[in-house]
Amino acid sequence: MSQHFPIDMGDPDLEAIAALLESSGRFRVLRRLAEPVPAPMPADLFRRGLFIDVETTGLDSGKDTVIELAMVPFGYRADGEIVWVGQAYSGLRDPGFPIPEAVSRLTGITDDAVKGMSIDAATVEAAARECAVVVAHNCAFDRAFCERLWPVFRDKPWACSLKEIDWSAEGFEGAKLGQIAAGFGFYFDSHRAADDCYAGVEILRQKLPRSGSTAFATLLASARRTTARISAGDTPFAAREVLKQRGYRWHPGSSDRSKCWFVELGEEDVVAEIAFLRERVYRKPNPDISVVRLTAFERYSDR
Repeated sequence: MSQHFPIDMGDPDLEAIAALLESSGRFRVLRRLAEPVPAPMPADLFRRGLFIDVETTGLDSGKDTVIELAMVPFGYRADGEIVWVGQAYSGLRDPGFPIPEAVSRLTGITDDAVKGMSIDAATVEAAARECAVVVAHNCAFDRAFCERLWPVFRDKPWACSLKEIDWSAEGFEGAKLGQIAAGFGFYFDSHRAADDCYAGVEILRQKLPRSGSTAFATLLASARRTTARISAGDTPFAAREVLKQRGYRWHPGSSDRSKCWFVELGEEDVVAEIAFLRERVYRKPNPDISVVRLTAFERYSDR
């Protein structure tokens, strides 16, 4: 039997009113997501996953850092059905410098709240080692920050619930957690890491409206694919807008990687993309193009 994941019904009288509104066909009602009811881990659990979310001082993983980390463990069977959700761990962290005012307004996390605070590294490492896959709703962001502070994440496979499920094809108006939650009939307090994690796991439990597969089963299938990262170095400055529009991101360079524009695609798209770069970007012989095959162990890492 699967664990119960409640949508907060609240006052029965209010729920009756909500049901009446919904039955009219003129209203949509969103119910607040409650924390899952504690339950023992099922004996037939297949594997454990870990949904994580970070709040940071900014968007640049090279100079910004984590001020909050939340992790929610969950258990799933071989078919991708999530049958258990554990308790969230959430910790605040003093970045060692003032939190930008815009970040405090967005997250509610202030300098006073994080003063002298730290995230227990042993707790993070234990949670990561026990899981078979790490999930985040924008792995390209979360993975970079996590790997810098907790190296255990470098050796784990990652799956992105933002990029690896085609939310548009499933009929959703957008791919933000709040938009997806609304499509499934619930809402939550966003921009606090633990709430985002609980909402993310609840979304992964749902059946997708058009394909009929659960969101997590779809995500697992995508994560198991091999993709390709195409890097374009020494590109003309004038080509930057063309590259951005095509989904390329800029890598500023590191000790083991040169400055470049890069994009990640399915292996079946590599030949066509290289042809595009040759014809539309470089227009010269011997362009600086490299292709690296990626699995969930390397995907979304900026190393």
